[in-house]
Amino acid sequence: MLFPELADTTAHVHCFQAEEKERISSFLAHDDRNSALICGDTERVLSCLPECLFQTCVTSPPYWSLRDYSIPGQIGLEDSVADYIDHLVRVFAEVRRVMRNDGTLWLNIGDSYTSGGRTWRATDKKNPIRAMNVRPPTPDGLKSKDLIGVPWLLAFALQREGWYLRADIIWNKPNCQPESVKDRPTRCHEYLFLFSKSEHYHYDSGAVRGPNGRNLRTVWDVHTKPYQGAHFATFPPELIEPCISLSSQPQDLVLDPFIGSGTTGIVALKLKRRFVGIELNPAYLQIAEDRLNGELIR
Repeated sequence: MLFPELADTTAHVHCFQAEEKERISSFLAHDDRNSALICGDTERVLSCLPECLFQTCVTSPPYWSLRDYSIPGQIGLEDSVADYIDHLVRVFAEVRRVMRNDGTLWLNIGDSYTSGGRTWRATDKKNPIRAMNVRPPTPDGLKSKDLIGVPWLLAFALQREGWYLRADIIWNKPNCQPESVKDRPTRCHEYLFLFSKSEHYHYDSGAVRGPNGRNLRTVWDVHTKPYQGAHFATFPPELIEPCISLSSQPQDLVLDPFIGSGTTGIVALKLKRRFVGIELNPAYLQIAEDRLNGELIR
């Protein structure tokens, strides 16, 4: 059991292995205060969960050809961008199955450039983590230096699979990382797509308002906030909070099939929701556990 120091609070969070499917289902059904962290391959874990369980999903999968997380079965280093898209389509088919009929998916995804034939990524003095010893080849039909358009390739693929594509939100990063490029502008945005499972879905437009009380706009200015305990990109809470507030109610279950450092879980609990987070890498799941412990005992 995680977080024994929370015994006197309303949050009950347990950690499971993917093989414990019966315990996971029983735990989530037993008490409307229960949340879970699950270690395992997200597609396989989701296939073991019952249908129509989650109200909303807020997630950011590994981006294609940008990071090597050094874990067997990782998403993002497929030989082709088509294989990467197909892999994610299968994952989100399971997400759609376990989602309530009036549920939503908030999907943050970044783009990448072609490798130009290189099988590695050089060290960037301004951003050393970008260096990679392995890199997928340039996709067929594209040229050296082409922007691939990964977010829209994925969005259209999910749309074809039955998801309703409802909004493309621009996450503008006022404090974006510098880039050592001289022949194009520095990228300072990513996409956050809103999908729904059905034509009609839960969306409380009054839960989050824009400037002067207006309807929320599709450009969100959110500063990045790296977590020192993680060497990979982390979701800023300010990006997640509107998604959960708009698309769920207290005690609803929130899903993040790529929980990473646990930010979605932290935000869900603070907003009085429950959550299930899935993570392939045991080391990253430990980071999520540590963060949840540190945040929730304050």
